[in-house]
Amino acid sequence: MKKRPITYSKNIFIPVTNVCRNKCAYCGFRRPAEHKDAFLMTEEEVAAILKKGAEAGCTEAMFAFGESPEEAPAFAGKFGKRLKDAGFDTVIDYAAHLCRLALEHGLLPHVNGGVLSFEELKKLAPLNASMGLMLETTAEIQAHKDCTGKIPAARLKMIENAGKLKIPFTTGLLIGIGETRNDWTESLFAIQKLHGKYGHIQEIILQNYTPNSGQENPVRDLKPPSKTDMIDLILLTKSILTPDISIQVAPNLIPPLELIQYGVTDLGGISPVTIDFINPEAEWPKIEELKTLLNSKGYEFKERLPVHPLYVKKEQYGSETKRLVMKLADADGYRKN
Repeated sequence: MKKRPITYSKNIFIPVTNVCRNKCAYCGFRRPAEHKDAFLMTEEEVAAILKKGAEAGCTEAMFAFGESPEEAPAFAGKFGKRLKDAGFDTVIDYAAHLCRLALEHGLLPHVNGGVLSFEELKKLAPLNASMGLMLETTAEIQAHKDCTGKIPAARLKMIENAGKLKIPFTTGLLIGIGETRNDWTESLFAIQKLHGKYGHIQEIILQNYTPNSGQENPVRDLKPPSKTDMIDLILLTKSILTPDISIQVAPNLIPPLELIQYGVTDLGGISPVTIDFINPEAEWPKIEELKTLLNSKGYEFKERLPVHPLYVKKEQYGSETKRLVMKLADADGYRKN
């Protein structure tokens, strides 16, 4: 009997900047530009991580950064000159350069930089194997108060624009931030509607909210979902989304084995090199340990690229990533052994 594949990507996590215009109550990553811990990574710092990732056999360079950091007070004064001196007008221009640097190191870029405009997506699309934006929820919630980029319509518009540009796309829901079960349903139908029109949603992350010590303004009534909540959500997701969309949970935030039997098909990016900078207190599981565990339970733990096999076979990925995708992918679109 053939084992059911559970996929993952071996990646590195590069947090380009932690300055963000949003002030999400549950975020432990963001810092105001004037904060002593605010940063904008230098090209040398990024190159050092890319080198380590390549040496460790990673295929994905996941670039994450705060949304529209230039809109945050004090960003220009603290980091603007450095960008200008390096020849970049915006963080998006800088991100495009870093994507090219990743490709030179043999890693496929995947940018998740918050809500981007159509033109910004168009600039980054050729350089990325896939891109992403968490929808989180279509509900208006207290935890998103004063967060310009967390207006649901703005996030749905970006996901739609990614569809228009044929970008293989990752989105997802964040559970336990003040939304209701009815909101889960509405959010999932919104995602399926866009996928039905454009066929570009490669995976949905069902991420459980996990408190961490880095939160600056925590909301006390936020409650991490229970295992039962997550099982209910997985079953709901299976009933609404078409099977060509992978269902992912984060294996450093919740034990994945018990959830796989309900329909989880993917464990996302797992890094042997970098921490999860969004959830720094949650260590990545060891890939070999996960492989042994899953294989013993009748599953095949199978490595993929940041662009999922279906889109590899359709040759639907950034034009400047094609040579590297073809080098790394096997005939079925998975990572070549």
